[in-house]
Amino acid sequence: MKKLIILFCFTFIFLVACKSNKTAEITVISLAKTSKSWNGKLLPKYLDGNPEITILKIIIPPKAKLPLHKHPEINAGVLLKGKLRVISKENDTLMLKAGEPIVELVNVWHYGENPGTVPAEIIVFYAGVKGTPITIIK
Repeated sequence: MKKLIILFCFTFIFLVACKSNKTAEITVISLAKTSKSWNGKLLPKYLDGNPEITILKIIIPPKAKLPLHKHPEINAGVLLKGKLRVISKENDTLMLKAGEPIVELVNVWHYGENPGTVPAEIIVFYAGVKGTPITIIK
């Protein structure tokens, strides 16, 4: 009887160990691949110098408006939560909702605002040159 219990335990362990190790499939979804900013204008050539990558998580409270600013470097982001409206000095407007990407304007004055009732959270990636500011406020 004892041998039967030990045999049963080993069989059970073997069956559990042999259980399918099938892992979930990896999914890749392209959010953006472009050489243009959100207003359709071509992105500038990269500046010469040592590269510097900056990644920021920016949280904008409901009904908040960012100051008029511009970016001398190419940057792109993905809105994680909430809503975000981006408006250029020329009144080009982009409305983002959670999950949508943005390829930002470069050297163009603009501002963002959260028209929603919850904080807007965005992750922004800046690909620039060391020593160059990522944002210039007017």
